[in-house]
Amino acid sequence: MRPDRIVLFASIALVTASIAVVPAALAQAPASASQPASTATGPSATPAVAAPVSPGPAVASDAYRLGPEDILDIAVWKEPDLSRKDVLVRPDGGISFPLIGEVQVAGRSVADVRHELATRLRSFLPDPVVSVSLVKILYQRVYVIGKVNKPGEFMMGRQLDVLQALSMAGGLTAFAAANDIRIVRREGGEQVTLPFQYSRIEKGDGLEQNILLRPADVVVVP
Repeated sequence: MRPDRIVLFASIALVTASIAVVPAALAQAPASASQPASTATGPSATPAVAAPVSPGPAVASDAYRLGPEDILDIAVWKEPDLSRKDVLVRPDGGISFPLIGEVQVAGRSVADVRHELATRLRSFLPDPVVSVSLVKILYQRVYVIGKVNKPGEFMMGRQLDVLQALSMAGGLTAFAAANDIRIVRREGGEQVTLPFQYSRIEKGDGLEQNILLRPADVVVVP
């Protein structure tokens, strides 16, 4: 073949190859432009994870106050050896906890107990995160005995007055001395009695007698 024809064919082949490459490049350009800019700073970048917040000082509130026989679950974050389930509040109102020993919890809210545990554990752990859960409420009980239809012990719930307790006990029997009812209560280590005259309540009088009961109060119906 003549040299000038070889050069011509080579030029045609080069132009054809160039035409084929240009559309392919153009087709890839929009796809690259549509990709959102990555915010990662490197191949090993990972999303940030918020650390748990350490408990702050307990805030006074009208929350439930713990008492003997209540049951707690106590957990310390990342310290499974310190976590405890079904912690029973003893009759003296205290519990035992690893590292810190005795903790008085009776008469205090769950938030108060959590704060004290976290504070005392700081002597052994950096920034301990403590959670305290009230599993069972067994302290909030009152007792109704004597001439009622269903004497026994009753859970208080949040609030319970004398009339409500008598109603839970099925009401008075026909032989009850309705005007000699007494509420027996412990105050400062001593027992006191509070009178309750049912007939006055029936007449809409003496409503101040219908007091809110406290845990472990005993309503005596002679």
